[in-house]
Amino acid sequence: MTEIISLLSPGAIAAGGTVSSSKVLFQLLGQMAEREYHLNAGDVVDKLVERERLGSTGFGGGVAIPHGKIDGLEHVVGIFLRLANPVDVHAIDDLPVDLIFCLLSPPDAGSEHLKALAQVSRWLRNPGFVAKLRGAGSADAIYALFSANQTRDAA
Repeated sequence: MTEIISLLSPGAIAAGGTVSSSKVLFQLLGQMAEREYHLNAGDVVDKLVERERLGSTGFGGGVAIPHGKIDGLEHVVGIFLRLANPVDVHAIDDLPVDLIFCLLSPPDAGSEHLKALAQVSRWLRNPGFVAKLRGAGSADAIYALFSANQTRDAA
């Protein structure tokens, strides 16, 4: 089982940001990936946009899991954003999203990528956990929620 907390560094979590479009959202994710994981922001944006063209990664309930395979990574990493104002990403339920968990994987991470995607999806389909993420006061509080939930999940 992939541990979600192992995918996130504390600096890869942001709370309260505002973006005006999915394009700006992907640019923000690219900037965070560059800062936290030393990836090329433009490459990250290109891969996320390319994946999104196949169909929206907004799976409903205000949640999206954009993802892509990026050269230069050794393992799957994540970025989590809680937006102050939801943004339209053409989600399957047509509702805008405010919780975004971006997964970035090495190009050869087939099963590791799918397992991480399945785990993140499971967590973000849990209404109680999603409510806690929306109510958390800061990025540190969100990181603590992921840590605490991981510990509880492992028991």
